[in-house]
Amino acid sequence: MLTDYELQALLLSLKISGVSVLVSLPLGIVCAWLLARCQFVGKSVLDGLIHLPLVLPPVVIGYLLLVVMGRQGVLGKLFYEWFGITFSFSWRGAVIAVAVVSFPLMVRAIRLALEGVDRKLEQAARTLGASPLKVFLTITLPLTMPGIVTGSILAFARALGEFGATITFVSNIPGETQTIPLAMYSFIETPGAEDQAARLCVIAIIIALTSLLVSEWLSRMARRRLEA
Repeated sequence: MLTDYELQALLLSLKISGVSVLVSLPLGIVCAWLLARCQFVGKSVLDGLIHLPLVLPPVVIGYLLLVVMGRQGVLGKLFYEWFGITFSFSWRGAVIAVAVVSFPLMVRAIRLALEGVDRKLEQAARTLGASPLKVFLTITLPLTMPGIVTGSILAFARALGEFGATITFVSNIPGETQTIPLAMYSFIETPGAEDQAARLCVIAIIIALTSLLVSEWLSRMARRRLEA
């Protein structure tokens, strides 16, 4: 049975991970489309920047976020002065941290799906008078849906497990920024709290495995609908 402390960390993890996917998905689709369909100067640079979080230490990402989005950061200061919104040491900052770390997985899955779409179908629709936007919404996007679903769930699972960038940028505040990994860290540092850490470990494994299974199931369902 989970304690209130553990349940709070679980619910906060689900909230932060879910919001991060919703916020980053539109940008992920745009970036994937640019990388898959467009040729422009600086494409390699954009590709490298998008995938940089995969190779950077999470602590470095957290530090950079603190410099840019902190209360006195380049952008964080503007958000605070104009809108009264702070990101450092708040759940909003945790959303940004996990979104940055999980974003490459989302973009990569969507990009691969876009590259697998038959371009002849799009060209046929355009010759029949459909606008580029209509072609994207009615043909490209539905055919890419398995990749979008896979990318979203992979990003969600990765966001649930993020530790380094989160603790560096928003610290470990119970009820505000303490996700499952941060709560486990606190339990590990507390003598006699091994059982609580073990419970959260099992929960994290179950959620991650369930996410992967759901991703595979939804992808298969989407493919069957497209083939029907």
